[in-house]
Amino acid sequence: MRETKSSFSRTKKKYFEFLKKQEIYGQPFLNKTNQLKKFYLPISEQIYSNYLINKNCLIIGLSGAQGTGKTTISKILKIILKIKFKLNVVSFSIDDFYKTLKERKNMSQNIHELFLTRGVPGTHDTNLLKKTLRKILKRKFSPIKLPRFDKAADDRLPEKKWVKIKKKPDIVIFEGWCVGAKYQKKNLRKPVNILEKQKDSKLLWRKEVNKELKNKYKEIFKLIDKLIFLKVPNLRFVYKWRTLQEKKLRMYSKGKKIMGKKEIHRFIMHYERVTRDMMKDLTKTADVLINIDEKHRLKNMRFN
Repeated sequence: MRETKSSFSRTKKKYFEFLKKQEIYGQPFLNKTNQLKKFYLPISEQIYSNYLINKNCLIIGLSGAQGTGKTTISKILKIILKIKFKLNVVSFSIDDFYKTLKERKNMSQNIHELFLTRGVPGTHDTNLLKKTLRKILKRKFSPIKLPRFDKAADDRLPEKKWVKIKKKPDIVIFEGWCVGAKYQKKNLRKPVNILEKQKDSKLLWRKEVNKELKNKYKEIFKLIDKLIFLKVPNLRFVYKWRTLQEKKLRMYSKGKKIMGKKEIHRFIMHYERVTRDMMKDLTKTADVLINIDEKHRLKNMRFN
């Protein structure tokens, strides 16, 4: 019992230290202890229980629209799993596997102009991502490098700046806005916003994105053992919270190009169709569903 209390105290301390650093770049976190006990600890305990079944590396998918707090939550879960449960945890984002700016320029010229904007399925290096995940899952582990993407520069960082993973992880937290997304079987014809109406009247972009989800992304998402989905109240908050993200980016990316409000609005239109579908599909199928309230707090949670 003493060990449990001691481990909780250390976990709580690190958790508060982490949140304090995050508050420098944004709004203060509310109900910190309650959120730890009600959400983060139960999720971590569930992950740990699943890991104990055969003690093989688990891939935990963490999905949600832009600005929902995926990166923050993945870091909190990593703290808990490492300190309280003594697990070796690696976390990374699907964003770090974006294709290079040069590759997306080629796509925009050869397939559709909208592929210049990063984000939608088709703009990730799925071969590199699948190869990386499979290397991690191999019984005989060899050190690997995880790519890093500079959003302010809109390009992948050179390999010398990639992150080296020397030891096989017990848990991988794989986060990203479209992680776990499924392809649409119908309803592609009707545009969901003005971007699709004006720029994709022939449905070339939509069909290519959907094909990517049906094939390459489906193969990658099959490797996920458990999926956590963060559900926003509605799409209006995606724009609001993505704007806050951009403000944070502006604070520590001085001298680099940051999006303004109009650019953010147009940027999010690229994500809208898949985001709407995920809000319907993953609400039912995710292993853990977390509803987020209008004040950006974790509201309630359901284990499916």
